[in-house]
Amino acid sequence: MSRIILDLCGGTGSWSEPYRAAGYDVRLITLPDCDVRDYTPPPNVHGILAAPPCTEFASSGARWWAGKPPELLAEAVEVAYRCLAIIQVARPVWWALENPVGRLYRVPGPYRYTFQPWQFGDPWLKRSCVWGSALQPTPTVRSLDPELLPTPGTGFKSKGGRYKSRLGALNEAANGRHNNPAEYFGQLIRDGVIPADWIHRLGPSPNRATLRSVTPPGFARAFFQANP
Repeated sequence: MSRIILDLCGGTGSWSEPYRAAGYDVRLITLPDCDVRDYTPPPNVHGILAAPPCTEFASSGARWWAGKPPELLAEAVEVAYRCLAIIQVARPVWWALENPVGRLYRVPGPYRYTFQPWQFGDPWLKRSCVWGSALQPTPTVRSLDPELLPTPGTGFKSKGGRYKSRLGALNEAANGRHNNPAEYFGQLIRDGVIPADWIHRLGPSPNRATLRSVTPPGFARAFFQANP
């Protein structure tokens, strides 16, 4: 029998894709088709990936917290607690919960480790935290092209001194016109089409949450190798 992997709030399923490709029984529990708040896990779950929506937790949105209805945060906390409840009931061999740096730590407690996409070969910034029992993957890239790495106090530099910002290409990727949006983003960055800090420049749009939530493919592959 295939090992069961639950991908809770997995969105596009980018984090669990390496498991699916390897023949695991991956079950994507995500809206609009499935709601973790109504989900009962099956027996014999091997591993659980959980990525509760980060909109109300990520520190990148802290400037809007005070003006938001408290019900939004309450709902987000409910979803996060439900993910943890599923983990407790399923008792998998390993589990991991991921979220960007922010205030989610108030739910599960201190995180186990953090990572940046560029450490796994995807040249952009989005420091994320991981909780759980899963082993920490080993970074595959110790350094990148200096033109793509952040310089303390100065942010990112571009090869030509100025970026050609074409964030419309990101929406195109999010709308399903590319099989692997994260790989596509990486190529756009390497080609100088979009800035390496694109994730922090996205304005309001219907696809913003989708774009920001894509798991970097390099990290997903390394995580799979560390936690088969």
